[in-house]
Amino acid sequence: MPDHPTPTRATPRQATSAVAHVSAPPEEDDPLLGFAPYLHTAPRRNSITPDLQRRFIATLAATGIVKQAAKSIGRSLEALYKLRHKPGAEEFAAAWDAALARGVQRLEDCALERAIQGTATPIVSGGVLLGTWDKPDNNLLRFLLQHRLPQKYGVQKLQPGNAVYDSIAREAVEAYKATRPTPAQARAIIDAKLEELRQKVITRRRAQGLEDDWDEAPPPEDFGDGGGI
Repeated sequence: MPDHPTPTRATPRQATSAVAHVSAPPEEDDPLLGFAPYLHTAPRRNSITPDLQRRFIATLAATGIVKQAAKSIGRSLEALYKLRHKPGAEEFAAAWDAALARGVQRLEDCALERAIQGTATPIVSGGVLLGTWDKPDNNLLRFLLQHRLPQKYGVQKLQPGNAVYDSIAREAVEAYKATRPTPAQARAIIDAKLEELRQKVITRRRAQGLEDDWDEAPPPEDFGDGGGI
């Protein structure tokens, strides 16, 4: 690859689903790779050459992971960050930022596909795996909508009638119904609390040498204002 190729396309190729998920690196004529690399005045055996700089940028655009891109050219993160900040490496640094943005876009595309199409989730009955089904991720979809379309789904628009608001409201109601005690359970909780208070009063009265011969509950005055109970 020449030190400074001239791109034949004016804009980057729009990522298809295949490119987005297979992490294909940009092609040689991609404008992302048309930056002027840093030129070492006295190159050494371990210098990050223009060809390595371009390979690093291509891998970074495909993965969005700086460490992985550095490993792909056999250079350390320290050396790459040092090169990035050298005078004369401004275009390399700009390409680095652009490659990161493209890598993050691919990750966002993957997240959107997972939110809509779902991920394989096991179907189990009686301890036996019956198969799998693609379970959509509503929380991830809500997150992406809030950030991709903040004017419509952002927090400032969360009110009755908003799709995200109504979804959260339904989930909250279902969670409340699932945890709300039945009348019998509520009475049992109250009875347990009263018995706990009764036992505390009995213990206190016995410590004071008082009688505790009531049948059901201690006299009201023994509860007082709750102090010490």
